[in-house]
Amino acid sequence: MKLLFDENLSYKLSRLLTASFPDSQHIRELGLKGQTDEAIWTYAEANGFTIVSKDKDFYQRALLYGSPPKFVWLCLGNCTRNDLLALIQRHERDILAFETSPESVLILS
Repeated sequence: MKLLFDENLSYKLSRLLTASFPDSQHIRELGLKGQTDEAIWTYAEANGFTIVSKDKDFYQRALLYGSPPKFVWLCLGNCTRNDLLALIQRHERDILAFETSPESVLILS
């Protein structure tokens, strides 16, 4: 499963999660920093990514349009990169199972 980390998340997450999600990328690594949500959504859809963000706008877009792409919403307030990393690692199986799920949104908290 390829995760696409939004710019509101640490760019280091894609490297820190390589063992579990080897083809994951961060927006910044793809030259998409500062792009609109629509542009990021379109890129993710065209390239087989699941978007990961703390941004409620992507959640609303996922509810409105469905998938692809799928969306993982990280519902944590202010937190560290390590908090986010731990959350994703704790839910690794859920995220991997989400790939074949008919659902378009996975909420992690």
